[in-house]
Amino acid sequence: MFKIVSKDLFSEKVVKFVVEAPMIARSRRPGHFVIVRACDGGERIPLTIADADVKAGTITLVVQDVGVSTHKICSLNTGEELTDVVGPLGQATRIENVGTVVCCGGGVGVAPLLPIIKAMKQAGNRVVSVLAARTKDLIILEEQVRAYSDEVIIMTDDGSYGQKGLVTHGVEQVILREPVNQVVTIGPAIMMKFVSQLTAKYNIHTLCSLNTIMVDGTGMCGACRVTVDGRTRFVCIDGPEFDAHKVDFDEMMLRLRSYN
Repeated sequence: MFKIVSKDLFSEKVVKFVVEAPMIARSRRPGHFVIVRACDGGERIPLTIADADVKAGTITLVVQDVGVSTHKICSLNTGEELTDVVGPLGQATRIENVGTVVCCGGGVGVAPLLPIIKAMKQAGNRVVSVLAARTKDLIILEEQVRAYSDEVIIMTDDGSYGQKGLVTHGVEQVILREPVNQVVTIGPAIMMKFVSQLTAKYNIHTLCSLNTIMVDGTGMCGACRVTVDGRTRFVCIDGPEFDAHKVDFDEMMLRLRSYN
């Protein structure tokens, strides 16, 4: 059992949990995720580790209430426990000093992006972060992102905060004014697809973190398969990060709609 140390609401449907998991906290790296179950017999939910405190033995998870299982998790309170937290899983982000890195996140995609932003900055890169959401209330972790970014650009669909427009508008602003060596994008599949199309036009290496249908998280079930560079890959063991220019986003989005 994994005790919930604290619970904070980013919005009515997005919750941040700090959970006791000392072994995971010690071994996690940017890009790693965990599989979580709220209760016995519950569905397995993949969640990227947004942060970790080795001294306190805790990890931070951000959960969006979108269905029965995530609703059960979001209904838990401080002092209660998650039945299972398994990890760290997946491949860690490759962190190098490449120059200028644009990190763009949409909605709750900012949570898994945060440890990458932090690691990229600590590696000596110039980091420009672009945060996007439909409205101001859905922008999360802005203060934490600013702490590790040389610049933060906010984009909202309705113009209620920052600039009005899509994440691609913010990314292209940076590309047009200065050399960009790498882009990292995490968020809805449709967002990552259009960021990938944009950066392909400018021939900028781009990483995306895929959030697919996932069951066991160990590569045994094959539920999280995606096509990358014409080959079948499993997000849980080969990813979650891939070269965005090689991902078949249209196929992935079709599979994501299979449970609608």
